Amino acid sequence: MVVSNTGRLKGEIFADKIVVNGLIEGTCYANAIEILDNGKVSGTIYCDNLSIERGGCFLGSTHPAEKEQVVELSSKEKTASKTTKKKPEQKAVNE
Repeated sequence: MVVSNTGRLKGEIFADKIVVNGLIEGTCYANAIEILDNGKVSGTIYCDNLSIERGGCFLGSTHPAEKEQVVELSSKEKTASKTTKKKPEQKAVNE
């Protein structure tokens, strides 16, 4: 994702690589983030590869990239998925 010199984003961003030459406010999740000389990021960054050029600005906190997102089913959902059975298909008969 590229945020150009006049670009502005606010919110959560999920991308493989983010190049910023404009403004981002919010949370960024990426493998690589590059803040260029006119770029400004304000918020939280989850990334293992961050570079900031001279003139670029970052205000916020950084954290390692989140490798896994685990989703656990509650016991009620597990039970429902085990007991759900397909009904045999009924065919229409034209007599």
